[in-house]
Amino acid sequence: MEPRFDMFGNEIGAKFSKRFASASLVIAQSPLPKSTQELVALRASQINGCGWCAVRLNLVAAWREAAVFTEAEQAALALAEEGTRLADAQHGVSDETWAHVRKHFDDDQIAALVSLIAMINAANRLGVIVRQKGGSYEPGMFASMTS
Repeated sequence: MEPRFDMFGNEIGAKFSKRFASASLVIAQSPLPKSTQELVALRASQINGCGWCAVRLNLVAAWREAAVFTEAEQAALALAEEGTRLADAQHGVSDETWAHVRKHFDDDQIAALVSLIAMINAANRLGVIVRQKGGSYEPGMFASMTS
């Protein structure tokens, strides 16, 4: 599958990507644990079929069966799934999942978690729409976009 469009090679796409990366910094600098941020982003990316992220997805796919995730991480992953699969469920995010999240995270962490889920879903959709090739990420490639 060939990419349809290079968002980074287009002036408007590059400007948007820079702002998008800046918005993501608010979440990255929040008190939400970094490991939880990564797990949530990975799970939403997996659901969305983001080939770009596929290299890091292996263990998160079986998070319910894996014994390596804390209760807080499991709550965040459940929120990520329900918040990403809105079209699959009539209820959106269940009260049970929300209560589990409230049990493990404070208000600032929840704000960051909800923002993270929204941001990664938007990023995945951008990649899927333009058919961003998997494996095209290079470490540090976004460093210049965040300034």
